[in-house]
Amino acid sequence: MAGAAGCASVTPYQPVDKGYGYSEQQIEKNRFRVSFAGNSDTPKQTVETYLLFRAAELTLKSGYDYFVLASDSTDASTTYLQNFDGFYGWGHYYWGPRSAFGGLGASTATPVTQYVAQANVVMFTGQKKESDVQAFDAREVRKNLEPSIVRPVPKS
Repeated sequence: MAGAAGCASVTPYQPVDKGYGYSEQQIEKNRFRVSFAGNSDTPKQTVETYLLFRAAELTLKSGYDYFVLASDSTDASTTYLQNFDGFYGWGHYYWGPRSAFGGLGASTATPVTQYVAQANVVMFTGQKKESDVQAFDAREVRKNLEPSIVRPVPKS
């Protein structure tokens, strides 16, 4: 299924490449719009994990300690791959169901879903308040999510 769509494996954690991966846009000094787009083999949870990991990396790279997701969402886009099993035969002028050989076969549609997560991330310095359930310590997020991050395989 995914092979037909041109995707052979889960989208690795990488900058956007051929439409898949992470991207960010700085909105203010301490505010970014961050997104991660996965291919059809990338589960929703992975897309959301990679978004959080990128927010943590970007927070630390920008000189901040913690971040808050001011807004976040994950969108699903489903398309359908049409598959045909059978034989139609050649008609007089075209290949199709009204051909000279009758058109025996079955058609099926396979759903293919891709997820894109996006968030507006606001970054702060200092110790986050433990009572702020929407604040994430960037170092802890990076440390805890690092084992689940799949990076691209280096090209030979």
